[in-house]
Amino acid sequence: MKGSCACGAVGYEIDSIDMPISHCHCVTCRKTHAAAYVSTAGVLREHFRWTQGLAALKAFESSPGKIRHFCSSCGSHLVAERVGSAAMIVRVATLDEDPRARAEYHIWTEHDAAWLDGEGLPKYSQWQPGR
Repeated sequence: MKGSCACGAVGYEIDSIDMPISHCHCVTCRKTHAAAYVSTAGVLREHFRWTQGLAALKAFESSPGKIRHFCSSCGSHLVAERVGSAAMIVRVATLDEDPRARAEYHIWTEHDAAWLDGEGLPKYSQWQPGR
């Protein structure tokens, strides 16, 4: 399965998703992705490889021992890793195809902000009417 950043400069490939997909609500994920939460999945290091754009890849240590990798051109956050961990933490939204797995749970919801309570809001397939 292939993945890439928004501008296409950086690419990666995984053989499988090895741990359940979850939606992380921690403050650091929200800040680094500018999103309410981030969908992640663990991929064993031996099942992950960068395929292009290593020169464009940058890293940020967001907390001690946790490195977040992103494209220096478009800013897409692609994966994270913890020093010594057997798995990479892939950002599911950067996959270029359906992983054929679905999220199993939300984590770090104690970090939710009040504005995140959006259950029951109307949903539109594209723009809202009148826009």
